[in-house]
Amino acid sequence: MSHTTELTLTARQPFDFAASLGFLRTFPAMTGEQDAGDRALVKAVRAGGLTMAATIAAVESGVRVGLSADQPIAPAAAAAAGEQISFFLGLDDDLTGLYRTAESDPPFAAVVRRLHGYHQVKFPTPLELLCWSILCQRTPIARARAVKQTLTESFGNSVTLAGRQLWAFPDLEQLLTLTQEELAALVGNPRKADYLHRSLRGWAELDQDFLRTGPYQQVEQELLALPGIGPWSATFLLIRGLGRMERAPIEPSLLKAAARVYDRALTESDLAALAAPYGTSQGYWAHYLRAA
Repeated sequence: MSHTTELTLTARQPFDFAASLGFLRTFPAMTGEQDAGDRALVKAVRAGGLTMAATIAAVESGVRVGLSADQPIAPAAAAAAGEQISFFLGLDDDLTGLYRTAESDPPFAAVVRRLHGYHQVKFPTPLELLCWSILCQRTPIARARAVKQTLTESFGNSVTLAGRQLWAFPDLEQLLTLTQEELAALVGNPRKADYLHRSLRGWAELDQDFLRTGPYQQVEQELLALPGIGPWSATFLLIRGLGRMERAPIEPSLLKAAARVYDRALTESDLAALAAPYGTSQGYWAHYLRAA
């Protein structure tokens, strides 16, 4: 028997859910994990100890989420799923400052016109990105996705909707039950299993509210203290896992993206100068450059 409930999640305007769907259809790290059609997103979520199928579609105020599960959906589990989906889709993100600054930056203003209303789509949870950051190190993306799926299926977090089996990444409580030896058998790499085993225990000790709102440098240092997390992974976690958009990562892929938009060769100093006017929206500026 299927149990259902429905939520309406408000988005800070402007918000274009179609742009979110378009991004998900081209995001290789999450290929095959959901159905991102022209009008709706269907994916599994795990919240409040329950695995649910979420069908997400646009409404005038934001998105409507239909939840279904094989067990009754308690109000607390539904609320937790709503919070997770809202954060995943960046519904509360304020684009006002980014767009205002873009008015004085014609090349980037063209990007804003193309992506107007797009809120950054993050990984479903920071925990999932923590694990992905370790699994994908020096590994082709297709192989890393396969290992991640093996890890996910080991917990049986699946739900069937319209004949399709959907899988939700395990929660922290589940992952902490795995020994280092069990992790090694699942991921096929003793070094990564060691990183995962120790990082998950370190993650459990961190204040999640502080990670999202604390001083950027302090949060960065806490992430760097996790086994297997270096500067690139910490930046990835800050932006795509925690939604910390205060800084633009000055690195080669962003240089290439910016060079295409600004139609000239750029140095790291040039990139930093272009990012500076965007203040605490620099991360959003960088993400839009890549998404464009």
